Amino acid sequence: MTRQGIAMTGNMLYGLLCVRILPIDSYAKFAVLFGFMGSLTTLLDIGISGTLAPLVGEQINNLSLIANYVASLRRLALKLYLVVAPLAAILFSLVVRRQHWGVSVVAQMVVALLFTAWFARVSSAYGSVLILRRDRSYYYRIQIIGSIGSLSLLLVFWALHAVNIYVGILLNVAQILFIAGSFYQRARELLGVKGEPSPQQEKAIVRLALPNMPGSIFYAAQGQIMLMLITFFGHSESVASVGALGRLGQIVVFFGQMNPILVEPFFAKLQAARLKRVYLASVALIAVGAAAFSGLGFLFPEVFLWILGPNYSKLRVEVGLMILSSAIQYVSGFLWVVHSSRRFVYWWVTIANISLTVGVELLFIWRLDLSTVRNVLILNIATAVAGLCICIACGTYGFLRGPQKMEPVAEV
Repeated sequence: MTRQGIAMTGNMLYGLLCVRILPIDSYAKFAVLFGFMGSLTTLLDIGISGTLAPLVGEQINNLSLIANYVASLRRLALKLYLVVAPLAAILFSLVVRRQHWGVSVVAQMVVALLFTAWFARVSSAYGSVLILRRDRSYYYRIQIIGSIGSLSLLLVFWALHAVNIYVGILLNVAQILFIAGSFYQRARELLGVKGEPSPQQEKAIVRLALPNMPGSIFYAAQGQIMLMLITFFGHSESVASVGALGRLGQIVVFFGQMNPILVEPFFAKLQAARLKRVYLASVALIAVGAAAFSGLGFLFPEVFLWILGPNYSKLRVEVGLMILSSAIQYVSGFLWVVHSSRRFVYWWVTIANISLTVGVELLFIWRLDLSTVRNVLILNIATAVAGLCICIACGTYGFLRGPQKMEPVAEV
């Protein structure tokens, strides 16, 4: 957990430093490029990398089997890339067309987007091999080197007064390439054999990943919805403001990473007789903490504005709105982890969450002027509240009706 935290801290500081250093117009481009890249990376995977461990199962010493599955994953990913990449390039061009950044600039951004998203997907696929082969020390060490290395180089360029949009983007791209190349090389060393793809394995991968694909596609788009809407409807200053405020939201995301590591195992092993009491006490404690953090954002916005720098000093109310939405999302994430640990997992929850979220967004797009930062943040709060309501309904249903039933596993 400590090593993962170091890598995440380096990336978070890198993003916040870019907020302070880059001019507003440059940071708008930076935010849109890497926001879109995060969504595209998810779409280029849609859960197929996560099938490696369950498909291999207990045969983790069967290196030929793992290599064959990795080769099949690679061929599936290439097919997916050839379909998704052109569509992503067209969609990106349509989203940014109102920004008047020029054909040459947009073309460069599209090339960087498609090139880097592919290697980010490579990191995900071959990183799964390292985790499967229990080489976690190398897995985290490479991420720390990439994270701290890019941050250090950015500080050097800053000291030399040589930071611009190209430096900010290329250092981030270099980090992704370094991690992808390192994971690829290490995976080949660990496996020691060259895999061969097969149609049967590809079908097994798709069949296992298929139930999670709708959710992956939805969350890939939902993760950057604020930035995409303000880019389409607003101007560069608004885009940069939303991107900068989004960096503050990452502070909450940073603490949310501890939930699967600490919270999930605790509740998974908790005795049923104690569950309801501990659950209610934990949720109350988390809610009070989230409310206090939100109050800090509204009462003392200067603390957060100092982090963002002088370019964003006027966003006093907007800081509070951003912190509030992040706090609500943190509570929802906590509930989701707890519910998963107790098998409060139901199809209707996913369907209701997607339907309600999309409905709220369509209503706001129809009724509200989304060219302003404040209105986009209000939309984000509304979708966060919708998600929280679904989580509360899921927990209530779980306590009333019980967890998802599991089929007994026959002994071999």
